[in-house]
Amino acid sequence: MKFADIVGNREAVDRLRRMVDEDRLPHAVVIEGPEGTGKLKMARALAQYIHCENRTPDGDSCGKCAACIQHAGHSHVDVHFSFPMLKKGNKKTDETESEDWMDEWREFLDECPYADMEAWLSRLGNINGQPVIYKGEADALRRALAFTARASRYKIAIVWLPERLNDSAANKLLKLVEEPFSDTRIIMVSNRPQEILPTIYSRLQRVRVRRLSDAETADVLIGTRDAMTQTDALAVAHVAEGNVNLAMRLTGIDGGENLQRFISLMRMAYRKDIAALRKWSIEMHGIGREAQIGFLSYCSRMFRENFVANLGNPSINYMTGEEAAFSRNFSRFITPANVVQLTGEMDRAANDIAGNSSARIVFFDLAIKVVLLIKQ
Repeated sequence: MKFADIVGNREAVDRLRRMVDEDRLPHAVVIEGPEGTGKLKMARALAQYIHCENRTPDGDSCGKCAACIQHAGHSHVDVHFSFPMLKKGNKKTDETESEDWMDEWREFLDECPYADMEAWLSRLGNINGQPVIYKGEADALRRALAFTARASRYKIAIVWLPERLNDSAANKLLKLVEEPFSDTRIIMVSNRPQEILPTIYSRLQRVRVRRLSDAETADVLIGTRDAMTQTDALAVAHVAEGNVNLAMRLTGIDGGENLQRFISLMRMAYRKDIAALRKWSIEMHGIGREAQIGFLSYCSRMFRENFVANLGNPSINYMTGEEAAFSRNFSRFITPANVVQLTGEMDRAANDIAGNSSARIVFFDLAIKVVLLIKQ
């Protein structure tokens, strides 16, 4: 991963580059900002730049030396990854460490460079899981960093989502941050820095990453989605609010599934087909918590966009071609009389799902409410 591979946030990239070039990289830094902005990519590019044996005149890693090749294969001996995980095999929970999941992690880095938690949960084998960084991982990281750097000046620990450290792991990591080894640099990547243990956070040099612009997000989509038009890419980018992971889901298989789920729900609600809605709620129960919450968020957006469509000003409407085609006939049902209530019900259902309520009950209750509201 090179700095040239980072989309947007050039100020943050330049700041990190200068820290290395001027030999003032702090022992612990956190790259923080919204999800889906490429923070983990930035951390990986920084680590590769630190280890590169032949940096380019324009301030990037060469991509050709032995160190860069090892970084590309996620196999550099002086790089250690820590990330949220679930218990694996017969190990006790507190003994679980990143090494148990390293094969899955390497695949994740290659296939999901913007670090989508929903995709990571799929690799962990539990779409409803709540992964954390356990005490066993903190112990393993401390043991690994206790050895002298083998192939370079610095050993580097990249900690993805330190806000998911459990209490025992956080306290052990605190000791590493407070009493760092002289040849160690810790790079943390956080979506919610306010949830990091305050005593750790206060000791970190902070590099803030902003949300990507619509144009930057659209460029990523066009580069990864065949036949994606500029118009559709910009519409999705606007909805995703700079979150590349969300934009990918909206335009991928899941995005198409959400549209079809939405259409099915609206048609069944319009017909007041209670039996079909009951079956639908059972199907929704099986797709997993993250996907359920994502669908409810998608519904809220579609209600808002269809309400805006009734205003007759297409310049402020942001829908893909398929969404717009459905909305041409559907939008008249979303009016001032029901739009607030419909979006409110979606938000309440999402909160219930996040609170571990029964998805089957939540979705059937939601479906009945849509039946009552859709013709108001």
